[in-house]
Amino acid sequence: MNNFFIFLVIGIIFSSCSLNKNSKFWTSTKKIDLENLKFKEILKDEKILKKTFNQNFKIRLSKKVLNNTKNNFQTNNDGRIKFNGNLEKTSRYKFSKIKNFYQYEPEISFDNKNIIFFDNKGTILKFDNNSNLIWKKNYYSKNEKKLNPILQFSNNGKHLVVADNLANYYVLDIKTGNQIWIKNNLAPFNSQIKIYKDKFFIIDFSNTLRCFSLLNGKELWNVITENSLIRSNKKLSMVISNNKIFFNNSIGDITAVDIDRGETLWQLPTQSSSIYESAFSLETSDLILDNDTLYFSNNRNQIFSIDINVGNFNWEHQVNSNIRPSITENLLFTISIEGYLVVIEKNSGNIIRITDVFENFKSKKRSNIKPTGFIMGLKNIYLSTTNGRLLVIDIASGKTISTLKIDNDKISRPLILDKSLFITKDNAIIKLN
Repeated sequence: MNNFFIFLVIGIIFSSCSLNKNSKFWTSTKKIDLENLKFKEILKDEKILKKTFNQNFKIRLSKKVLNNTKNNFQTNNDGRIKFNGNLEKTSRYKFSKIKNFYQYEPEISFDNKNIIFFDNKGTILKFDNNSNLIWKKNYYSKNEKKLNPILQFSNNGKHLVVADNLANYYVLDIKTGNQIWIKNNLAPFNSQIKIYKDKFFIIDFSNTLRCFSLLNGKELWNVITENSLIRSNKKLSMVISNNKIFFNNSIGDITAVDIDRGETLWQLPTQSSSIYESAFSLETSDLILDNDTLYFSNNRNQIFSIDINVGNFNWEHQVNSNIRPSITENLLFTISIEGYLVVIEKNSGNIIRITDVFENFKSKKRSNIKPTGFIMGLKNIYLSTTNGRLLVIDIASGKTISTLKIDNDKISRPLILDKSLFITKDNAIIKLN
């Protein structure tokens, strides 16, 4: 008991030396002086945006849509997808209800037109486009099944990488579902998985980025960042560009790492509060990358633009959002927790327009409704909510043109494949055409 107390005290002392926007951090190759960063302050008022702005302004985008799916996976920027579905037909892929589904934000993995997901016992299911089961596999023990593992996926068309909240990670043959190898980590996982050449990357609950061999699961290197005793369950994310990987941790630090050497290039804190307060309640959106600029937001009323070459802030705005933004042409689109669609000029950080996309919800219920994610089609934005609604929003005007009832409970961020839109919930995948 005494040893545990000493360990706890030492852990608190070391953890309290957290990085913040007023501190300095040395890497093995570069010092980032946060005191002298060139920082462009856009708004001095820190109040959360709850008003429309320039709402009569029409957004005009090119009729041509350039969509590089492979690049989108590495950058997390879905951009604008050539999709304009009527959403008139609905079908469902049903499975046993997953406990704690919404705490971990698992996503469908697509293999061509096939769909890969899992159920509450960790059984991995692969369906074809007509809802026919191709294969189902479960590699968990009886005791592990009782723990209702939550799985995260990534695939390269040949291998399916799986990691879970029980600290397992393994690779399957995506065509057969047969297991190639399985390993165990020291801490559970809850992050995106990125495959790059013969490696893959994932962040565990100790805020450590780990690089594994795709061939045999051997750990090639790891990068340890500041940890906390308490953290939220928000899934962490990463992007890849020019043989470098950029990732966030649970206390809001952004870290750049050389993929070949596993060497930290720079680290940039985004929070000035204590490590415990930050980690307990901080929810950060997915990072997205556009050319040499990283964009992301959080539920602390902040959205950032960061130069990835030097690790400096380009600009910061007061936008309260914990869902993935999207960039198309020279515009950044995001939706605040309060239900406002915000359009920002990506280079200058100037707000172009703010429209209220929750205006059709009754005021008494509105405060309990939150966005869970969106995706941009050819003409419309498709937004999911915590009350099971799918909002169709006209990009040009920013107005909500229709609201579809998908369920009564929280539904996931929409995904688009070919001519169909997919949404997941705790016991089904919903397909809309």
